[in-house]
Amino acid sequence: MKHRMGFNRLRRKASHRKALHRSMATALFKYERIRTTKAKAREIRRTAEKMITRAKVDNVHNRRIIFKNIKDSYILNKLFTEIAPRFIDRPGGYTRMLKLGFRFSDASEMVLLELVERKEIVRNRKKKEEAVEEAAPKES
Repeated sequence: MKHRMGFNRLRRKASHRKALHRSMATALFKYERIRTTKAKAREIRRTAEKMITRAKVDNVHNRRIIFKNIKDSYILNKLFTEIAPRFIDRPGGYTRMLKLGFRFSDASEMVLLELVERKEIVRNRKKKEEAVEEAAPKES
């Protein structure tokens, strides 16, 4: 029975699990979307949502607490200046998990863990279209 079990240990020692949480949370904030197993995603989601909640209030104390886990200053700054302000009006539920199916090698259930209000990446197709138009001879 799972009575009074606080979290999934993921079959790792404490130091390995801590490193996993740090690296995956950093990757989530860097790319705003990561592909991982369902078990890992459920644990990383808890860590990431606590960080976003703390980052809503931008002060030195909160930055130092989150810096204990996210060592990259660029990602830390992005969390406080870009990501957290998107969720000011949202009381929780900053991430979503989209099921992708099962991994071929070991049949682990794979998910896409992403931020709910993520910045869409717009591909710049104008440059390609302009290059094609310039290469094509014009009719006059």
